[in-house]
Amino acid sequence: MASDKAQYIVALIAEFAEQYGLTTTEAARYLSRYKALDLYDRQYGYLHTQSFASNVRDLSTYCRRMGGTL
Repeated sequence: MASDKAQYIVALIAEFAEQYGLTTTEAARYLSRYKALDLYDRQYGYLHTQSFASNVRDLSTYCRRMGGTL
């Protein structure tokens, strides 16, 4: 289960990076800075059942609420 979660989060970071023209490292740092990765780690059970597109939108919204600018 832990490796499934890790693989999912890595794939989600890559999708977020592609959507916003970032490298995966930049995307991971951005998502970590605004605590989005913590949220997805805690809520994985539900969130992995949603589409990647929906999750990328939700990540963006969450980061903006936390002070992000993307």
